[in-house]
Amino acid sequence: MSVFERYLSLWIALAMAAGIAIGSFAPGLVQAIAAAEVANVNLVVAVLIWAMVYPMMVGVDPGSLRDVVKQPKGLAITLVVNWLIKPFTMAALGVLFFEYVFADLIAPADAQQYIAGLILLGAAPCTAMVFVWSHLTKGDENYTLLQVSVNDIVMVFAFAPIVAFLLGVTDISVPWQTLVLSVVLFVALPLAAGVWTRNRLGSAERIEAFRDRVKPWGVVGLIATVVILFGLQGQVILDRPMVIALIAVPILIQSYGIFAVAYTAAFALRVPHRIAAPCALIGTSNFFELAVAVAISLFGLNSGAALATVVGVLVEVPVMLSLVAFANRTRGSFAERSEQSPEDVRA
Repeated sequence: MSVFERYLSLWIALAMAAGIAIGSFAPGLVQAIAAAEVANVNLVVAVLIWAMVYPMMVGVDPGSLRDVVKQPKGLAITLVVNWLIKPFTMAALGVLFFEYVFADLIAPADAQQYIAGLILLGAAPCTAMVFVWSHLTKGDENYTLLQVSVNDIVMVFAFAPIVAFLLGVTDISVPWQTLVLSVVLFVALPLAAGVWTRNRLGSAERIEAFRDRVKPWGVVGLIATVVILFGLQGQVILDRPMVIALIAVPILIQSYGIFAVAYTAAFALRVPHRIAAPCALIGTSNFFELAVAVAISLFGLNSGAALATVVGVLVEVPVMLSLVAFANRTRGSFAERSEQSPEDVRA
């Protein structure tokens, strides 16, 4: 591991500070970046995420995809955590903190808005960034692609009913443009580019050498993404620090709690680490483009619900990096796993 990668958390912290500073002292630049948006997906951030996802997609072997379905445990954990646990625990934590713990600090009307935003976050598990987290934990590229693909299919059918049930709103308009555009930008196109690259390179040695060359650019993309995200919300952070901190509390508890549930289940079920780490991280991370878009459409751009989803964006990267570090430190505990790798299955 290079010095740059070893101190990644430090660079992220500096990127967060740089983003807030840019948002304060160069608002024109931030506004220009914010304006580059299609269907609530920021195109500048999209390019950077694409750069982060692409190196992992180069590692996806299309010939191995048919074998990953023979390892159902990791996928089962992902689906149970994402759709049967996460939305409901996030709603419960929102009610607990904003109707009871923080009741004296937040106006009741604002509290309901923040709860709504948390529910939207909880019902929108990650699509794009999970490829980055999987890559940083040396996850199985083929299995991660399967998990994300199945999760996206479930999201199409389950997101609106779950949100409608938890919010008590009967008319949920899912922003299909955001959902479809995100899947195309962050899954389909990088996968196609990765397959094309593998075919051009040919041998496994050349593929691995190419991935080693492009890997640093993925880390650069991550840091640049953090700068932009915090730049876009820098003024909000400075104007309402206490509210940001209060909203972050249930999000932090939820994030670490969901990871603990999924990671422990994977360990108990003897899931290999290359599958266990991504399956725990996919539920912890959020599809914030979708959550923000729905919050704005339901409650308005300046609503408390929209603010809560934005806090989810700000909290996510530091939290996920800490969980990536934990997963990497505990890899040895998963050393003796009985579930076969795709190579073992083919053999």
